[in-house]
Amino acid sequence: MSGIYIHIPFCKQACHYCDFHFSTSLKKKDDLVKALAKEIVLRKDEFKDTVVETIYFGGGTPSILTNDELQFLIDEVQSNYEVVKHPEITLEANPDDLSKERIIELSNSSINRLSIGIQSFFETDLKLMNRAHSAEEAKECLSFATQYFNNISIDLIYGVQGASHEQWIKNIDIALSYNIPHISSYALTVEPKTALASFISKGIIEDVDDDQAHEQFHMLKDKLEEQGFVHYELSNFGKEGYFSKNNTAYWQGKSYLGIGPSAHSFNGNQRGWNVRNNSKYIRAIEQGELPMEIETLTKTDQYNEYIMTGLRTIWGVSLLKVNSDFGESYKNYLIQQAEVFINQHLLYIDDEHIRVTKKGQFLSDGIASELFKINLS
Repeated sequence: MSGIYIHIPFCKQACHYCDFHFSTSLKKKDDLVKALAKEIVLRKDEFKDTVVETIYFGGGTPSILTNDELQFLIDEVQSNYEVVKHPEITLEANPDDLSKERIIELSNSSINRLSIGIQSFFETDLKLMNRAHSAEEAKECLSFATQYFNNISIDLIYGVQGASHEQWIKNIDIALSYNIPHISSYALTVEPKTALASFISKGIIEDVDDDQAHEQFHMLKDKLEEQGFVHYELSNFGKEGYFSKNNTAYWQGKSYLGIGPSAHSFNGNQRGWNVRNNSKYIRAIEQGELPMEIETLTKTDQYNEYIMTGLRTIWGVSLLKVNSDFGESYKNYLIQQAEVFINQHLLYIDDEHIRVTKKGQFLSDGIASELFKINLS
């Protein structure tokens, strides 16, 4: 089973923290949609022996597309690939695009999962982030969306400057009041060349506080687990039966195609990424060319990839898999490197799997980097 990710590189306005590829100009939207459809066809042989289980519209802001445009792209996938009978089809959407009428239209389409970019229910947070929606729109769209969709995820951001622990708990409580079955939550991160980075460097706003983010992460984890959510990946919490199939496939190393400018693909042995420019992407696709760079992964690259993704999840890193896929020397190296973190109660070994402890979860990416192998083939 594999997935197809379709990148929609348009937004109404730029969020201050975002470093994803997007454009606030919609002039090329029609040409871009046609190019996406053509890339879907051009790459069908890559999945000729593969069954597609998920289709995911990410961005950018995919809800900028009309329902007809979204369905057109879904139809292209289903016409050119073998797709399971009931695929998970996710649309990332912003609250300002989700009027009651639009939600009803979407509920009558092939899309069966919404991932809504709430980020916060507080106006001060939304203004700092430069989000296009208001706190009231966030609440209103959820009140309608939950009437027509049962598979809904929302995004929340913690560690926001000036947002107290009390306010963060209130954010979580408001989210829980809508009986949402899945929540993705991320620490506010300062990426280079973003407006947020510029504001901080100029002293316009204060820098993020890592200790605050760490504390709010554990507040989130405790609160959601009390309500029956499973913390199945570092940034993701879901009720049983509502884990994201699309994202779980990434973390379990399954193949996926990335369609659209800047989209990434992975087949187990190679990683590819499309050009990060809408005009160059459209021009290449119109000429029947794939504007993609490809990297062939060494055995060490594949090992490091598995360590990074595995440690982020409840499934952890299988010592048996490391031994069978990479060899005993890799397994011994992993155990040796992990020992210091086991002694610090950040990792533990259970049933031949290395997993992070509750104390180590927030630090899992840093821990993983210390378990990497370097300069081996």
